[in-house]
Amino acid sequence: MAVRDDNISLEDALTDEDYHQFFIPKEAYWSELTKKTENIGQSLDIAFSLIEENNRQLEGVMTAVHFGDTEKLPDELLARLLQHFNKFSLANEELDNPDILGSAYEYLIREFADDGGKKGGEFYTPKEVVKLVVNLIKPQAGNSIYDPTCGSGGMLIQSANYIKNSGGTIGKFVDAKLYGQEKNLGTWAICKINMIVHNFKDSDIRKGDTLSSPKHLENGELMTFDRVVANPPFSLKKWWSPAEIDIKTNEKGKEIAPKYNSVVHDEYGRFKYGIPPRGYGDLAFVQHMISVLKNDGRMGVILPHGILFRGGTEGKIRKGMLTDDIVEAIVGLPEKLFYNTGIPASIIIINKNKADNLKNKVIFIDASKEYKDGKNQNTLTDDNINKIVDSYDGLEDIDKFMRIVEMSEIVENDYNLNISRYIDTSEPEDIIDIKATLDEIRELETEEKEIDKKLNEYLKSLGF
Repeated sequence: MAVRDDNISLEDALTDEDYHQFFIPKEAYWSELTKKTENIGQSLDIAFSLIEENNRQLEGVMTAVHFGDTEKLPDELLARLLQHFNKFSLANEELDNPDILGSAYEYLIREFADDGGKKGGEFYTPKEVVKLVVNLIKPQAGNSIYDPTCGSGGMLIQSANYIKNSGGTIGKFVDAKLYGQEKNLGTWAICKINMIVHNFKDSDIRKGDTLSSPKHLENGELMTFDRVVANPPFSLKKWWSPAEIDIKTNEKGKEIAPKYNSVVHDEYGRFKYGIPPRGYGDLAFVQHMISVLKNDGRMGVILPHGILFRGGTEGKIRKGMLTDDIVEAIVGLPEKLFYNTGIPASIIIINKNKADNLKNKVIFIDASKEYKDGKNQNTLTDDNINKIVDSYDGLEDIDKFMRIVEMSEIVENDYNLNISRYIDTSEPEDIIDIKATLDEIRELETEEKEIDKKLNEYLKSLGF
């Protein structure tokens, strides 16, 4: 494009940083790699390593996968792979639309998640669930959006697409800043590439444990964001890694569990509502998200139902959040939506700047029956998503589906947020008319006597 529009040589365009966002050394050119007939895997590894060396923003991304194992990836197989891709041009002018590479990459991630089963749930949240959460928190143009457990980046990309579809673009770029952190190195690399192929090259994706070592800091303090969204690991055990380094055992060799109330010390003051128990990290992630949410921000988080009603420390944390009046909505989801668990989950919407008509109130939605049945996994349809979002936006009670509950009622229920306490989905029992039923029984008894009388007469006539 630069050669055509600016009338410069191809060689100059390839070496001048003004004409590309990533520098590709000659040894890593596609044309050079397709010439290889032996040691192809090693050549690919070298090419990726050189790309990383020349592009610091790709450090650790391209070399997360290795191709040099000739037993698993022989030259013949890799040669066929290169030849297959060599049939197609991926130049911008050859693509049907500029988003096709991003869509293709997302398709591959979804396929890997399907094949991975429960393992796939560690890095991929079904797109329909992501769409629902994003539609509930409604990111806007100019927003900063953060996912503390970003996996492959689906929630961040969906948030940006929501803004794009709402007209929030500057030229060809979406008017939003994307931030994320991911603990798993391989998943982090997948996310980085996902951002690149979706043209979000300025996204800020860090690697590391968000709870013990949050990476998005400014002058030593946590950065804050307009929208925060996440699907953290359900009921993560041993969630504070510094406390798990040197675990002692008793005389029987049994592990002596550290007491999190005394060993968890957070320099950022994120756990103001309380320290969650060692076996349930859900509300640790929630409190981190609240801490990095701006005072006029909104967040959506997917959590197991247990956090709605479990007592102890979790009950105290829940009470603190409700007392501060930041819980805006609880949405109960159907079962079997996720790869790594069949249990139903919920979406919690936090709003630090609730509208006046929602102050000291919480919206409850029971969407447990809103799904399309699947053999191994259920899915949300567009109709299901629209019904939930439209009801949430409409702010009107809907029998057996949605209810806006006063805080006083929640206090009476000891801050228990179990959806079934506030939305009655039971079917009314049939009213039995006792007098009519007794009359019917008497009538049947009379008929029975008549039948017995006739039967005895028949038997008598037959000599019995």
